[in-house]
Amino acid sequence: MIVDVVFDLPVPHPFSYCVPPGLTVTPGQRVRAPLGSQARVGLVVAAREGDEEKLKPLAGVAESGPILSRSELELARWIADESLSSWGSTVAALLPPAPRSATEGMPAPPEWASGGGERPFLLTGGDREQRLLARLAEEARDRGILVVAAEIDAAAAWSDRLRAALKAPVARLDSGMAEGERWSAWMALAHGAVRIGVGTRSALLAPAPAPATLVLLDENDPAHKPPGPPRIHSRDVVLERARREGSRLYLTAAAPSAESWWRADEGRLQRVPEGPSPWPRVSVVDVRGTLRTQPLSPLLRGAMKETLAANGRVLLLVTRIGSAMACNECGFLVRCPECGIAMAFSRARREKACRLCRRADPAPETCPNCHGRQLAPLGWGTERVEQAVRAEFRRYRIVRDDAESGRGRARAAHDSGAQVVVGTRAALRAFIPRGPSLIGFISPDPVLRLPDFRAGERAFSLLWAAAEKVGGDRVVIQTQHPTHYAVRAAADQDLAGFYKHELGFRAELGYPPFRRLCLLTIRSRTEGVAKRLAQGLEQELSALGGLTVYPPAPLGRSPRAPRWQIVLKGGDDLPARLSSLLGPSRDRRSDGRGIIEVEMDPVDLA
Repeated sequence: MIVDVVFDLPVPHPFSYCVPPGLTVTPGQRVRAPLGSQARVGLVVAAREGDEEKLKPLAGVAESGPILSRSELELARWIADESLSSWGSTVAALLPPAPRSATEGMPAPPEWASGGGERPFLLTGGDREQRLLARLAEEARDRGILVVAAEIDAAAAWSDRLRAALKAPVARLDSGMAEGERWSAWMALAHGAVRIGVGTRSALLAPAPAPATLVLLDENDPAHKPPGPPRIHSRDVVLERARREGSRLYLTAAAPSAESWWRADEGRLQRVPEGPSPWPRVSVVDVRGTLRTQPLSPLLRGAMKETLAANGRVLLLVTRIGSAMACNECGFLVRCPECGIAMAFSRARREKACRLCRRADPAPETCPNCHGRQLAPLGWGTERVEQAVRAEFRRYRIVRDDAESGRGRARAAHDSGAQVVVGTRAALRAFIPRGPSLIGFISPDPVLRLPDFRAGERAFSLLWAAAEKVGGDRVVIQTQHPTHYAVRAAADQDLAGFYKHELGFRAELGYPPFRRLCLLTIRSRTEGVAKRLAQGLEQELSALGGLTVYPPAPLGRSPRAPRWQIVLKGGDDLPARLSSLLGPSRDRRSDGRGIIEVEMDPVDLA
């Protein structure tokens, strides 16, 4: 017998081996096979009768039976094709490490039914987690449950939460567990000994005893698409798995992704009606012309004094990302005239550039709108804000929470009674167990000014999360864009209003979910070679027709790691159209000239 085996390698094809006498293997089973000078663990994806003398024999089995069914193998192949990743790298990322020695008693994974089932549910609202727990408590009686979180900390917290709420054992499948524990948890689910599993992206193929309920927590979180193959969002995988498996699927989000809201508008998801969530009093402060010298407006300063006098807690959020230019006098944001997104400012080159179409122009000296001379990319960092707050509020305990200050120490301060916390978005998540009475945004404008078409969605998600966290108390938003639709929708608790504007903007300019994007990064040892490879690839892509191919542009100026980037737009069939070209393109790595990295549906262009 001959078997085809895939390995954790960036190659598009499997390797063939003969099966030695006395060894039995089936598709979906992991084996050890010689590759180069050593034996490596790979996955059998196909088997056929035959006997070719030139083929090397398998070295043995890594597991006593298949860990994936044919249905799951087909889903893994779909994931690889959609993300333009290799099949081997895809399954390696989505399976627990193989045990050191093959063990007996692995159950045969069941094949999925023909699919069908109900439309996935989209849960929003401040009580969405309580409503989800109530549904899972009811369904746990006769359904297997698989919950996928964006990060390890969230997976650990939900594992504890489900164990307490459902009074049942829970298998943890994320990389926060030891390798052997992850494999044992997978086997416990496969045997049916445990019917509830919790993990991160690596659990997307994990077994869930049928009939299954799948849950994707915080479906809008970019952490659901981490670096490394397969470069695909967990949301896309669970939607496809639910369709093929016929399982029930819940997606949760405070402020859903524009893609999920659009799917609900199209009838592909069903929104679960939520009760009215408590909403704080939201004050929007226009700080055009005033924020340059003082981070606290009179209104925010007064709100802090009132909150602290009443023994409340204050969280001041600082957003330090972004490099776009805006006028401190009138609030004008410098955007690309072709793409409508904020242009990135380079102080070293004194130019503004679009991260999408690569248009580059000299940075203006004065504001194109009011002709003032307050056009700048500068903003307030956490350390600078902390110093200003300490100068005015000397009597109170003030803690800074960011990467430089040591997040673990600052989180401990949250629990021990810090009265004012100055931090980034991570501080918002860490504010437990007692939330703040007042959240003040020094300025969300760096997020609004991101040179990315998702800037409005990201700002809205941040503002909405803050309003949910503070509940019925108060939020103060200082901004140079007080009439921006994201700011107004968050202040007015208007989810539908935000997405109507956001989806209209994306439809007009051809951004997801109406068209798909692909990001190509070309690396080489020298700038000249990287540039020539990028230009040659651009010509090949343009020859395909039906695609929008933006000109290649350099990323950074490091002579040690020159990189060029190409952005593409296309339809739903974009991966299939690119596979024929990018497959041969990947083979260029072998001649030492360069490396081409492919990312479908990037979540970040900035």
